[in-house]
Amino acid sequence: MGARELAVKILDEIMYNGAYSNIILGKELNKSNLNTQDKALVTEIVYGTIKYKCSIDKTIELYLTKDINSVEKHILNILRISFYQLIYLDKIPEYAVVNEAVDLSKKDLPGLHKLVNGVLRNHLRKRLVYKASSKIDELCYKYSFQPWMVKLFIKQYGDKNAQCILEGLNESPNITVRVNTLKTDFDEAFNKLQENSYEVESGEISPDAIRIIKGRSIELNPLFKDGLITVQDESAMLVAPLLEPTSSDKILDLCAAPGGKTTHIAELVNGIGDLSAYDIHEYKLKLIKQTAERLGINNIKLAKMDASLLNRDLINTADKVLIDVPCSGLGIIRKKPEIKWNKDFHEFKSLIDIQRAIIGNAIQYLKDDGTLIYSTCTLNKEENEENIKWLLKEYPEMKLQKISIGRADNIINHMEGYVTILPNKFMDGFFIAKLIKTSRC
Repeated sequence: MGARELAVKILDEIMYNGAYSNIILGKELNKSNLNTQDKALVTEIVYGTIKYKCSIDKTIELYLTKDINSVEKHILNILRISFYQLIYLDKIPEYAVVNEAVDLSKKDLPGLHKLVNGVLRNHLRKRLVYKASSKIDELCYKYSFQPWMVKLFIKQYGDKNAQCILEGLNESPNITVRVNTLKTDFDEAFNKLQENSYEVESGEISPDAIRIIKGRSIELNPLFKDGLITVQDESAMLVAPLLEPTSSDKILDLCAAPGGKTTHIAELVNGIGDLSAYDIHEYKLKLIKQTAERLGINNIKLAKMDASLLNRDLINTADKVLIDVPCSGLGIIRKKPEIKWNKDFHEFKSLIDIQRAIIGNAIQYLKDDGTLIYSTCTLNKEENEENIKWLLKEYPEMKLQKISIGRADNIINHMEGYVTILPNKFMDGFFIAKLIKTSRC
């Protein structure tokens, strides 16, 4: 199977069967016999086509005499990857894109190749440009987002920040790794990566962050295999230190998967102490265990638990609790671009109900003077600031603590004390708040 055929197969799974881009892409590439260059092409086409789906579809529609939704789904994805290559990639000859698309459509759905050939050749002749009908429509086309997302960002952040968010969410992310301080230090890890022919840079804020600018798959690197480094976005690296964990604390991580923050906490307490991590999915706990073993961490107690349901055995037992709650994920679209298309605004209400149930349980688990960290990887203020306002009203014993993670153009240090990280080339969008449970007396 060639690169473009595999790209269409993966897109079909993501767009029509609900597959996660990062998981299905890795799975299919590992099974394929493609060389490194073709694997890179598949990755570029898949992520790029998903990222710019709205803009691509609006352009395809200029050449159709019928509604785009009436086009056979597999054929539509062949058209999508072809338009992505023609519009956004400049190193692939146009004739090669068209010929490959026609051949694919002949192979998979004979008879529809004429539609594919006609649409693509018509585009090469006419180069029609989409004309937006409004400012919102213009932003939807330029950045390729659904109208409700564009309106949400404008309403909550204003025009200027909204456009920064849209642009940031379309950035192609570098891989960022966290240095495992149980096994090495920053300088040694940085130098060893360079010795292994990686081009690297220091992170923006976290003292443990190293950005991989160029280099082969990080999973093949001996530093990764031996647990000296682990992959984690720099925004996520800023959460665990805010707990200020010590080896004498009883610490709970209630929504632990995939385990980046859990293992970071373990490193901060030097691999000793009472640290329990929970997740609702058994298979995700196994992934956390594998990561912990690779990093040389053995002080994490793993257990399956639905954090939205109260566990009475945990009431008033914890010194520190982390809740990185399930959320809409609007801050990580640059890594999971399908979020642009598989999220619905109406889903947020049920998410907020779950988040608030988890908050209430976490507070009950805390001892007096205990610390709670609330974090999300979304930019929706209803899941962030509004949840904190609700928390403070419902639980007057909880007091916000002012946090500061540093100063950068993409960081909003709110006067209330919590922090919003806007997405950019180097960091995901994130929200973090720290609260202390005071005595009711």
